[in-house]
Amino acid sequence: MRSQCFSVATLIAAVSSGPALSYDMPYDPYPWCAFYSGEGGGGTNCGFLTLEQCRATVSGIGGFCGPNQFYNPQRPASRSRKR
Repeated sequence: MRSQCFSVATLIAAVSSGPALSYDMPYDPYPWCAFYSGEGGGGTNCGFLTLEQCRATVSGIGGFCGPNQFYNPQRPASRSRKR
């Protein structure tokens, strides 16, 4: 039990000490995702600039392509630093 509490505390500290993410406007420049089918539940790869790239990747291995729900071509506005 003591080691579980230490593991949970370590995980919380690691996650909370990471860089802050802005959920207002996530930046993802890739508009297409490959959704792989398979016995292990498949997987997802949202790293395609064109639909043709995505289709070539899933061709022969099973799966389909679809739009990336997090696609946002605009980078988030840079924040000014306070001194």
